[in-house]
Amino acid sequence: MVGNKPSNLLTMLPILKEPFTLARTEDIEADLATLIIPRRGWLERLSIRLFNQPATIRVHMDALGSFVLRRCTGKMTVEELALALEQHFGDQAEPILPRLVTFLQIVEGNGWIRMKSKE
Repeated sequence: MVGNKPSNLLTMLPILKEPFTLARTEDIEADLATLIIPRRGWLERLSIRLFNQPATIRVHMDALGSFVLRRCTGKMTVEELALALEQHFGDQAEPILPRLVTFLQIVEGNGWIRMKSKE
């Protein structure tokens, strides 16, 4: 739900949140993405300094996850994402809609994307 009115998930626009970025993996031919998550909490900053830990967390995506996250710009609806997945991956992405919805729920639950209603 956005605001007080219920929304149809297929018409929602997924958007990658501001502090998170995508980077290409070293294997250019694979065309995979890595989600870079800055560690900003006070305990994380302390552990970075004291224990020489990395300042970011890197989450390596598979081909489908890379394809979807690159398109989470607020310009494509979930329905358009599903169609793009079908065109690009064909049967390899089946069942498309349940997989896409589950993936979006997971990344939204982790706080990496937000869903905006299309207006």
